[in-house]
Amino acid sequence: MLFYKDLLFSLICILLLIICVLVGVAFLTL
Repeated sequence: MLFYKDLLFSLICILLLIICVLVGVAFLTL
């Protein structure tokens, strides 16, 4: 259960990082 929770936390962090990169690229291209 602890491993699954840690894996889910890592996945959320990766998704947030990807969103931040996409927002940054969109902001630079405007």
